[in-house]
Amino acid sequence: MPEKELHNRGALVNPVNRFERISFERDEEITDEEYPSPKTEFYKDTSQSIISYNDSPDIGFETSLNPYRGCEHGCVYCYARPTHEYFGLSSGRDFEAVIFVKTDAPTLLRKELASPKWKPQVVVMSGVTDCYQPFERKFTITRQCLQVLEEFHNPVGIITKNKLVTRDVDILKSMARYQGICVTVSITTLDAVLARAMEPRASTPANRLAAVEALAAAGIPVTVNVAPIVPGLTEHEIPSILKAAARAGAQAAGYTIVRLPYAVKDIFERWLAEYFPDRKDKVLNRIRELRNGALYDSGWGSRMTGQGLFAESIRDIFDLGYKRAGFPKSRIHLSAASFCNAQDRQMRLFA
Repeated sequence: MPEKELHNRGALVNPVNRFERISFERDEEITDEEYPSPKTEFYKDTSQSIISYNDSPDIGFETSLNPYRGCEHGCVYCYARPTHEYFGLSSGRDFEAVIFVKTDAPTLLRKELASPKWKPQVVVMSGVTDCYQPFERKFTITRQCLQVLEEFHNPVGIITKNKLVTRDVDILKSMARYQGICVTVSITTLDAVLARAMEPRASTPANRLAAVEALAAAGIPVTVNVAPIVPGLTEHEIPSILKAAARAGAQAAGYTIVRLPYAVKDIFERWLAEYFPDRKDKVLNRIRELRNGALYDSGWGSRMTGQGLFAESIRDIFDLGYKRAGFPKSRIHLSAASFCNAQDRQMRLFA
């Protein structure tokens, strides 16, 4: 792995937007130092709604809330990168450096939850991009949204790679009292050097485990997602990640296989060539084994876990590691039974 840091970004390239006919190409004779990493820019997102709906049968939730578009964590493999192309931007460094902030999210959320049309149900935060990116410390959009969700007693599931989630333990503890919260911490690797290269601005593996431990100690239901598993690069770590997660207090765990849609394939290949040239072909061929000979397969039912003998092998490694890790047999259950609509809250205040 190269010793140099390539400007603290995950993507080493800014691929052409698949919707655009005009593009700018880098002059290969100019060095990296002459192409400095762009500073992160923030723009107000003027969306008029905040809750998104999906009907995918292989995603365990129907509604999600994403306070930000784009993600400064810069995970090189991120399947959400192509969403930036709808704004005329690139899936590469633009996705990491141009962030749209939904400053009106708490107000929009309160309006949607108060609507008679709202059906109380679990809302997942970070269905696309991480709601606890580094700049959440400044904007606090996620915390404000959690306060609204707690006000209505609407259950929420959080998925994150950032220890910053522990900042909001006070709200999460309150939500746990009515089965209103579950936090999932994603851990790709326990190798801090690999994590730094692959997920440059996410919390270190040690800090993610520390977050699991802190949440569990506070009585907040917490799970770990071994995700994404990169065949030929990280699958050997599955048992150790599961063991560390159980030791930290995680109540359960799951996994997904790396997904490389559209330009993410090019970004990931370029990254492998830079950091793991000796393993590049092995990794890409393993992924093809899982994806019917391609680097990406969008088919429902298989896109998360792959298919074929190698997919079965990963599943068996995970199942055995899960059993040996000694996770509790009790299951986490989120409930919308305590939901309070506008009228309920008015009566509660009157009482």
